[in-house]
Amino acid sequence: MAETIDDLTVNYEEDGVLLTKELDKVILTRGAWTTIIFRFSQWDVKKEAYGPDRYAIRRYKKSGDTYRVQSKFAISSRDQAKKIVDALSGWIDVPEGEA
Repeated sequence: MAETIDDLTVNYEEDGVLLTKELDKVILTRGAWTTIIFRFSQWDVKKEAYGPDRYAIRRYKKSGDTYRVQSKFAISSRDQAKKIVDALSGWIDVPEGEA
């Protein structure tokens, strides 16, 4: 478990193989409740290479001296990520309180 926000990662190694490789992250909120969006790729055993970029939003809660995952949402493709960006951009462009 990570003790600082900057140490939080989606990297995952098993038997000396980095199965999930973090490519980038953006910390959206800091504090006892922290939200981070990650860009990562996963090792494809059949192809012996990393697959396409994937994305995940994770929310962490500080408990004692460590941060623990409280919730997570996986964005499975660039297409899905683009649709999320388009939806949020459309909503942000409308003044608050208007439909």
